Amino acid sequence: MPSTTITEHFDIAFISLYVFWLFFAALVFWLHRESKREGYPLVTDRKGRVRVVGFPDMPPPKTFITHDGRSITVPRTNEVEPPVVGAVPAAGFFGAPLVPTGNPMVDGVGPAAYAQRADVPDLTFDDGVPKIVPLRTAPGWTLAAEDPDPRGMPVVGADGKVAGTCTDAWIDISEVLVRYLEVDIGTRRVLVPMTLARVDGKKKQIRVVSVLASQFADAPGLANPNQVTLREEDRICAYFASGHLYATRARQEPLI
Repeated sequence: MPSTTITEHFDIAFISLYVFWLFFAALVFWLHRESKREGYPLVTDRKGRVRVVGFPDMPPPKTFITHDGRSITVPRTNEVEPPVVGAVPAAGFFGAPLVPTGNPMVDGVGPAAYAQRADVPDLTFDDGVPKIVPLRTAPGWTLAAEDPDPRGMPVVGADGKVAGTCTDAWIDISEVLVRYLEVDIGTRRVLVPMTLARVDGKKKQIRVVSVLASQFADAPGLANPNQVTLREEDRICAYFASGHLYATRARQEPLI
């Protein structure tokens, strides 16, 4: 009498292996397609602006609701005109490095490039209020007593010259740390990323070696003196960080 045991007709181990392979292949396909929600389609610099998508094609548009109530639809179905870049190719072949035609720190070239992020402040998750604020508008918040207070200290650039005076510290009330130092340069006030500033408690000064003292004047400003938006943050950080390459001509030359 023939056996009715299913395992005598099917190899469960091989079936499980094939199912896993199919699942894994589908997962890789899905992840690769989902990765094209930002930055696609690519647009080349060739004549006619060739549209590059590759395989697989872009996923269908999906709308995400952010915690502050805004909606974002990606990938963007409408073609966005690329921004004008203040640089030209160094040679005639595709992929040639770009040579700045003006002030690259202001034009957003190379390390000074920034994303077109939303022109709204970053908000706290629980309360929905701006998370990066100056100390003057944050009652109940103070700097640690064991750390030097940067307020009132002169700010010195890479050339050893005084660019201005620190007037306030901007804190991140979500991460509980200092994000920016506010510097009065005489004509206006600018923000300097705390990660690029060194507060010397003994010398009573703040040193910013990425830029020269005169270059503080061209730093991106704020639309609201008591609030910084995501786009403004990107521009500020890109400007001061790019000074490590663009602040002086010598920094753009090879070391050897």
